[in-house]
Amino acid sequence: MNQNGERVTRADVAKLAGVSETIVSYVINNNRYVAKEKRVRVEEAISALNYRPNNVARALKGKHSNQILFIADQITNEYFSRIVSEMDKYAYEAGYLISLCANRNTPEFVSQVISRQYDGIIISSTSFPTEYVKELDNAGIPVVMFKHRRRQQLPERVAVLASGLYTGARDCVSHLAETGRKNIIYIDRISRRGNRSTEDDLRLSGFVDEMNARGFRLDEYSTVAGCHNEMELTEAVAKRLKEGPKVDGMFGRNDMVACIAMNAAMSLGYKVPQDLGVIGFDNSSISQFCSPRLSTMEMQREEISRTAIQMIMDMVDGKRPENAEFRTNLIVREST
Repeated sequence: MNQNGERVTRADVAKLAGVSETIVSYVINNNRYVAKEKRVRVEEAISALNYRPNNVARALKGKHSNQILFIADQITNEYFSRIVSEMDKYAYEAGYLISLCANRNTPEFVSQVISRQYDGIIISSTSFPTEYVKELDNAGIPVVMFKHRRRQQLPERVAVLASGLYTGARDCVSHLAETGRKNIIYIDRISRRGNRSTEDDLRLSGFVDEMNARGFRLDEYSTVAGCHNEMELTEAVAKRLKEGPKVDGMFGRNDMVACIAMNAAMSLGYKVPQDLGVIGFDNSSISQFCSPRLSTMEMQREEISRTAIQMIMDMVDGKRPENAEFRTNLIVREST
């Protein structure tokens, strides 16, 4: 809408950019060559006018991009690369191409995503705001949301896929408890901005709930969080082991932080698993090749990927898919 409450049209964009409507169409659909200078003018006009393509009209014309976008917090993470690899296989078989994009958490990012006219969007992000999910849904784009945290009031048409994070986290604590550990701490994610997970995060809430259920101590010493990089995490774990109450178990949010924490403990003279049991999450490559090899919780990557793509295809066909939920699988190795 413009300032007068009227819908912004492609003609408005063309007029502001000083090009034809055909050039605007080429830029929006990205299906023809457009000189860089003209493309920049069109993109600036789209941004200035907050232009959104009419997805309803596009659907009535039967046009599809055959493109699916996967938005993730950390696209360099091995878990996400393996998920995308699996998704790509199923998407390609169905005639779609899948793209991976890092979440940027800005209104401009959401506007850019909407303007690209993807047939569907899969979101695997702890930090992606619910209001942005609603914007994508309002634009008529099928959305599948991986359930990383508890969210309130997701749009009814958004499909939710739970990969087992909450129950998997509880099972991690249970496994450590069954090996005789009760002084267990949680190793949170590394965040370049120093962010900490909150208790609506399913892995952390699973840890907290299982610790409470077993009557284990939970206090300010129970988590190591807010670290910006690997070195900072190493130092934080070492400080916690030296200065806080006794620790005989560590649960890492993912395999990488679990291995970093384990190495920090071993550098202080802890023997794993004799003095300290350590478990991670994701069953990534590092879990198999660190020493001692890391016990971990594995998600059903292949089935999760296939289901996410099927959900998108069902929604493209006008169907409302059922939400999906999966269980994790405990892999016991030398660290516990």
